[in-house]
Amino acid sequence: MMKNHSLLAIAIMILFPSFKVDKACEYATSNMDYVKAETRKAISKENINLAKYHTYKAINAIEKSKEQMKDCGCIYAEHSIEDGKTDLILATRTTSLSGTRILLNRALEHITGAIESIEEHELHDSQYGIDLLAMNITIHESGEVPMRKPTEIEINQKIDASLENYRRSLERVINKVDCASARAFAENIHLHCEQQLLRPNLSEGKKYYNYRTKEITAKALEKLKACK
Repeated sequence: MMKNHSLLAIAIMILFPSFKVDKACEYATSNMDYVKAETRKAISKENINLAKYHTYKAINAIEKSKEQMKDCGCIYAEHSIEDGKTDLILATRTTSLSGTRILLNRALEHITGAIESIEEHELHDSQYGIDLLAMNITIHESGEVPMRKPTEIEINQKIDASLENYRRSLERVINKVDCASARAFAENIHLHCEQQLLRPNLSEGKKYYNYRTKEITAKALEKLKACK
């Protein structure tokens, strides 16, 4: 009986605010699907100017989605989208199509991760996250709501797996692009990672992501050290 009362209390407490949150998350997901589609179009283009055209469309869509993302309240998605936006902006500044595609593929991974984070409520860290999750799980007799977040090891493993694609792409740039251009491209990414690591209040996940990206890029730069 007490369990039923607890469920009813939670339902009443979150009924109205959850409508706003769900609608905001729905809009955010729709917008991110558009960003994902534009990023894929950019990757598919053989002309760098066309690739950048679709990249700018993706960036603009992210900018227009800020309010929905804020209302949705998914911190994980917000971080992923911000990382994706950074890669998209960097992609507009590269001078080679292969370099642009590396950054676009990185952005695509971040955007895809953001969409998954919005859909997976157990990974949310929003104002109503625990309450919304409680509607779909069993409440223990003690009244505690079981909620599991990924461990640091699990997060790092996922980051390492995603960066394997980056490592392979960077290797292709080294092998196919002229040495000076490849080195300039790698140096820009290396510098960006260093700047990110200097930011205060950087999450542990972002620290690891930028540290590992910097490490992979540094190894690539070793292979390009003969370039002037």
